[in-house]
Amino acid sequence: MATSEKFDAVALLKADHRKVEDLFAQFEAAKGDGKKKALAEKICMELTVHTKIEEDIFYPACEGKVEEDLLKEAYVEHDGAKVLIAEIEAGGPDDEFYDAKVKVLSEMIEHHVKEEEQRVEGMFAQAKKAGLDMNALGDQMAAEKEQLIATYKSGGLPRPEVSTLSGTSLA
Repeated sequence: MATSEKFDAVALLKADHRKVEDLFAQFEAAKGDGKKKALAEKICMELTVHTKIEEDIFYPACEGKVEEDLLKEAYVEHDGAKVLIAEIEAGGPDDEFYDAKVKVLSEMIEHHVKEEEQRVEGMFAQAKKAGLDMNALGDQMAAEKEQLIATYKSGGLPRPEVSTLSGTSLA
């Protein structure tokens, strides 16, 4: 996405959610190891970028504006996803649990998205109600997203850091 496109933060995050949901559906329907591996790599890339922009920009902006428990759960859910992403990236379709890991990741993300997008009580609704500047956040997030995609395409995905374990990096 070019940074010239204007998205408010919630619209950008929801667009990411729809894209990943579609990729998971494609993975589930895919036949052949090559196709599955390519789709899993796209899923991992999209989720890695998405979690990074949420953790760097959106979640800090939400601190003190949305329910603290909801924010803490979101960080923990991200950490769980990062562990699976690292395992999926390290493996391949011929691994015994590869498809199962992608499926569980899909289910985790589905739950996470539901909590963020839930009407009235979800994180996005609370953030909007609190009056966060969604356009400014969206601009920041779009710029970081573009930069991260370029970085990750050239150098691969980073080793995940799990914030709920005090920034511990997975080996």
